[in-house]
Order: sequence, then structure tokens, then C-alpha cells
Amino acid sequence: MKYLQFKKICVLFAVFFVVSCSDDFLDRPSLSEISPENFYQTKEQMRLATAGLYGGRIWAQWNNDAYIPIGDILSGNLILPYGGEDLVQLNTFTLSGTNNRLLICWKGLYIVVAHCNVTIKGIQNTKAALSEKDKNAAIAEARFIRAMAYYQLVMAWGEIPIIEDNFSLIQAPLVNKNKVADGYRFITEDLIFAAENLPKTDEKGRATSWSAKGMLSKVYLTMSGLGQQGGARNQEYLDKAKSYAKDVIENSGAVLLPSYKDLFRTQFNDSPESLFALQWSTTNGGWNEGNQLLTYSPSNDIVPQKSFAFGSADPSYDLYLAYTRQDSIRRKVSIMLPGDHYAELNAAGGGYTCTRPGMKKHIIGNEIDNNNSAMTTLSSIEHNSLLRLADIYLIYAEAILGNNGSTSDANALMYFNKVRERAGVDPVTVLNTDVILHERRVEFACEGQYWFDLIRLSYYNPVKAVELLSNQKRVTFDYDKATEVATPKDPIGIISPATFGTFTLQLPASEIIANPKLNQPSVSYYK
Repeated sequence: MKYLQFKKICVLFAVFFVVSCSDDFLDRPSLSEISPENFYQTKEQMRLATAGLYGGRIWAQWNNDAYIPIGDILSGNLILPYGGEDLVQLNTFTLSGTNNRLLICWKGLYIVVAHCNVTIKGIQNTKAALSEKDKNAAIAEARFIRAMAYYQLVMAWGEIPIIEDNFSLIQAPLVNKNKVADGYRFITEDLIFAAENLPKTDEKGRATSWSAKGMLSKVYLTMSGLGQQGGARNQEYLDKAKSYAKDVIENSGAVLLPSYKDLFRTQFNDSPESLFALQWSTTNGGWNEGNQLLTYSPSNDIVPQKSFAFGSADPSYDLYLAYTRQDSIRRKVSIMLPGDHYAELNAAGGGYTCTRPGMKKHIIGNEIDNNNSAMTTLSSIEHNSLLRLADIYLIYAEAILGNNGSTSDANALMYFNKVRERAGVDPVTVLNTDVILHERRVEFACEGQYWFDLIRLSYYNPVKAVELLSNQKRVTFDYDKATEVATPKDPIGIISPATFGTFTLQLPASEIIANPKLNQPSVSYYK
């Protein structure tokens, strides 16, 4: 991405708006000799600052240590039998407040929030003669990214503190949690502002008004089930989800990439299907500065500089069973099985043949495969998409299904089946909740989504959500490539029974110590 001059961005943020790495639950911006109000003198300076919100250190902690563990290990898609007790707890539902992955997820997302807040405040307070349109566009970019972070926080923890002004924490560092409904209201307000003020088109990789509208469809679909434990979702929110999704589908110009495989190759970064992706470059090459998803590689032979392949996450037997024989394209792109050959990995050496089950997504090969000699295992240049058009297609279909037991609506089926047809899978003729949830699982496996799909289900049908977790085969497996038979192994620990409470993560213990108000009942954010 030409406009993302990551090294320069990092320097600017270090000078002007550094977010410190303190032990407090919210990293607070440091005071600087140079006022941020004096920095934003031109549109280009605002664009440079907002570009820094897409990746690098700002997103690295969450991306590297929480994105896959929370989204795919906790949900039962993947298992990491090594890597310590924290990962075992995720697989076995024995989480405690001292789990470091939860802490990293919490802190990592609040780091994103803090940078967005400081950027917004600086733009709002600048004394430069900048047009309102340009200022609002830059603020909208930051508010969109802030909404992405808050969406993860609210879904994972429910009641969380809503922070708009990190500088105010210097004088009043102890804050209450806010109500879940207020969290979603805050997210939608950010996204609506973004939809109204972001451009319809921009440089490749930048968020647009379509990015915001696509995310609004997802948030409203989620909100439709909030507090509806009887099974009937809020029709007003279902209608809004459908309306925003339809707008993106029909008017954005976004299209599905013809090849599912190409979605996860760096030659197709920021494809016409991507509505929002984290932006990574080789200039972020230090520990927890860049995209380190390549460390999940099963072999040093297929990573840059042939070093730092820590070992692949294992697909669960349950995820393996979710793929039909016909669904081989998505299966092979998402998870490796012994005997699978990948010509694009270590292409100069004849490719790579898998020897044990493992995660394939995000494993993009070495520096030669990606035509980037500076790339390392700690600086993967994959721009991993957090929102893509296939998601909007499935959201649209689910919003049309709404509170019906099933639907054969022509529009719902058309867009739902576009996702399946791209994968080489036969179309379906009837949709229901089970069909849609299964499709989301196999389409977005190893993209950090399935846990949040289950949370969305738990809002309006907690019994079904618990049953799904309870019936999972959350174990690793051996695979015989000659017979094509998978044999499940024993669990890596005693799996605790899932309950309704399983879908709300524990607050990190260290954050409660730093801010005892987190133990108090939540309060309203809006007066």
C-alpha cells in the first residue's frame, strides 16, 4: 500500500501521540512537548496519521496473540496442544482471570481504541485552516477503526468501559463498565458517522463508506438478538442489517474474488472482496511490531529466512468433520492434511507437502514466494481481512431468514449460493440457522470469526449455542493419507461443560486490581 509509510508513521506517533505500555488496563497517551493540535496542518498530515491506525504496533498484540486464539481456539476450530496453560484453558473452557491471552486481547484492543481517540482529538482540536469535509473524513476513518475494536470488546466481554478521551484518564484513571446496549449504541454511532463521511472510493486498502455500511449490517444483525433469549430477534434491527447489506451488495462495486485460494495470497492483498483489512509491511519487523501469523507455520522450510516457525495450530476433529469431501477447496486453503501439496509454498524448492494436520490460512510461504526479500516470519505482508464481501452475502441471507424457521427467498439463496459456488460446492435450496452457521464456519475458518458467530447465536438462542459447544469434538486427530481416514485423539485436558456464562469472557484479574471499579455494576454511558 503506497500511502502506508509505516516507519514514518511510527516515528510520528512516538513523537506526538505515543500510547504508553503501562500496566494499567487502558494504555494512556503520554504528555508531549509538541502539542498534537499543532501537528495537523494539512490534509496529507491527517491522512498520514490515520494510515497508522491500520496495522503495525497498534494492532500487533491483538493480531498476533488473540485474533486466532479467541476466534478459533476458543470456538473449537483449532487446538494448540503446546504453548502453555493459557491455550489449554481456551480449549477446555477452564479460563481464569489470569489467562494471559485474555489480557492481551483486552489490552491490545484498548491500544487500538486509544490511538484512535488521540487521533480524533488531535484533528478536532487543530487550529489549522482545514476544510470540515477533510477533517470529518479523517475523523470518520479513525471512528470506523475504533468501532472495529469496540465490536470485538463488547462481543467478548459484554460490559466494558467506553472511553472516548484517553487524556481524561490522567486525571480520573478509575472508570466503570458500561452497559452492553450502550456499547453497541456507541459502535453504531461511530459507524454511521463513518458511513456518512468516508468517501465511496479511496486508495487501495483504505476504509470507505462501504466498509462502514458493511460493518453496520453485521452489528445490527448481532444487536437483533441481544436480550432476545426467547428465540425471536428484534425485527427492526434485522431490517437494518438487511438494508445495509443490500446497499453494499448492490452499490459498492465490491465483488467476490473468483478464486477462494487467492484470498489468502499476498499477490491479492486488498482484493475487490476486502472491505477492511489490517495493513502490514516489512518495516514492522521487530517482535510484536508486525504481522506474526507466519509463526504458526509447521516448518522452517516454508517461512522467510527459514526461521521462527513455531509450529502449526492443529485443526480440531470437529472442524475437520465440518468439511464435506466436495468442499475440498476451502478445506485445503484453511487446514492442511498429510499428503496435501502446496505448490505456492517454497515454490523454488518444488513446493511443500504436508506431513501432519495444521492450519493453512495465513501460511503464505517464504520471501521468494512473496517476491519480498525483506519479509521475515515476524513481518508477514499478508493483509488479513477482517471484513469481506462474502460475510455481507451471508449476513444478508441471515437477515432475510430473520425469525423464520427456514426460507427459500430467491435473493437470500442467490447471494448465499454465490459463496458456495465460488468454493465449488453445490447450491442449497433452503436456508435455516444451522445451514447458515455451518456455512460461516467453513467459509471463515481460521479468520477469527466463529467464536463471535456463536456469541451472536447465544444472544437469542443460548440453549442451542451451549448445545453446539457441548457436542463439539474438541480434540486433535491423526490422518492416514493412504486411507484418508482421520482418527480422533484424547482431549488435551478435561473439558469443562459449556454454560450460558461461557460466552462472556472473564475480566483480566490484573485490570481489576488496577481499576477496582470494574468489579462494580455497570452504569449507563448515555445520560
